[in-house]
Amino acid sequence: MKLNKQVNKMTGETLLSGVHSSGLGIYIIPKKDYSSSYAIFGTRYGSVDSKFIVPGESEVTEVPDGIAHYLEHKMFDQPDGSNVFDKFSKYGGNANAFTSFNQTAYLFSATANIKENLAALLDYVQSPYFTPESVQKEQGIIGQEIRMYDDNGGWQVFFDFLSCLYHNNPVKKEIAGTVESISHITAELLYKCYNTFYNLSNMAIVVVGNVDPDEILATIEAGIKKNEPFEEEIKKIYPDEPETIAVPYMEKNLSVAQPLFMLGFKDNDTGYGGERLLKKSIEMSILLKMLFGKSSPVYKKLYEEGLISASFAPDYTMQPSYAFSSIEGESRDPKRVYEIILNEIERVRRDGLDEDAFNRIKKVVWGNYIRTQNDVEEYATTFMQLKFMDIDYFDYYDVYKTVTFEDVKKRFDAHFRKELSALSVVNPV
Repeated sequence: MKLNKQVNKMTGETLLSGVHSSGLGIYIIPKKDYSSSYAIFGTRYGSVDSKFIVPGESEVTEVPDGIAHYLEHKMFDQPDGSNVFDKFSKYGGNANAFTSFNQTAYLFSATANIKENLAALLDYVQSPYFTPESVQKEQGIIGQEIRMYDDNGGWQVFFDFLSCLYHNNPVKKEIAGTVESISHITAELLYKCYNTFYNLSNMAIVVVGNVDPDEILATIEAGIKKNEPFEEEIKKIYPDEPETIAVPYMEKNLSVAQPLFMLGFKDNDTGYGGERLLKKSIEMSILLKMLFGKSSPVYKKLYEEGLISASFAPDYTMQPSYAFSSIEGESRDPKRVYEIILNEIERVRRDGLDEDAFNRIKKVVWGNYIRTQNDVEEYATTFMQLKFMDIDYFDYYDVYKTVTFEDVKKRFDAHFRKELSALSVVNPV
């Protein structure tokens, strides 16, 4: 196959991309003079995708919570009993994998033997091997992992925050599921999910680093096993979600040094991807830095009153099916932090946003985009995450330059509403 060449005129970066006859999306970003390379092989399948209709079928399939994460674990079992990590170690590769709300990904980084590591990655992700015995054994291992997170303050404050925002959306459920839910996972269900979501037409591979694109493409083509692409998309089914939040406040006690908090706002402007979603994310990045960044008045007030530490961090999380802003940190008085932030939002609503701050912060956001391209791991991971939302990372500047002060003002008015806000706190025992 022949890849299309795209050059980003603003950054000088080159992207070679195409869709293989199997349906696999292939994206190669060569970076000369870099010492390391990074490859990520992912599928549009995460913890929220527990109810779906397989292309060609009419019946709805519903599987236990946590099965996407469980499947990721089981992919490291090989039919010949070999250890996947030994293969990567042989070629100097550092391999790993992760499951998030909306994707599962397998990856490696290496400074040499890129072709050999890439061939190993393609091989094991396309070689599922599940037996009733091995599936049952894994339940104990993952059960221990789930129980470990029960005592993790940062994990608990995050999922309590999501439970405050959402009534029904499965994003509120823990990625690994529960000890009860994983007890219902079988080898047959794992194969069903694998054959559905690991169809290459639902997957993509991104390679970033000091590589020869022709060699990488040849390695990928040679490593693709027979796969019939779906002629239609997998239909994912999510429950209806009210626009209101579920509850405004949640707290629990754990062994933490001082109270942890996460507060934020539910975003009901959802149901789309592509450039429109990218533009919204840029608007929100600018707003969060204007309102709560280290140069903002509210940050200075909170810091001078000793209410926050360096862990104070605003963020925006988006997907076509859900989105929310959040601020996390440590504080001796999380409720006071929440009160000050809500008061600041009302002040800005009354007095208006600062256009000079907008112009300054917009440049900062562009600089952050440029910096991500210096880290091959962050570059490849972000590129894939956005691609799965139908966003072309190379189009960033074309969308970025359309963002105006008026756009940001409208986004502020729509998003930062007290009735859509919530606070989650984990207090010391």
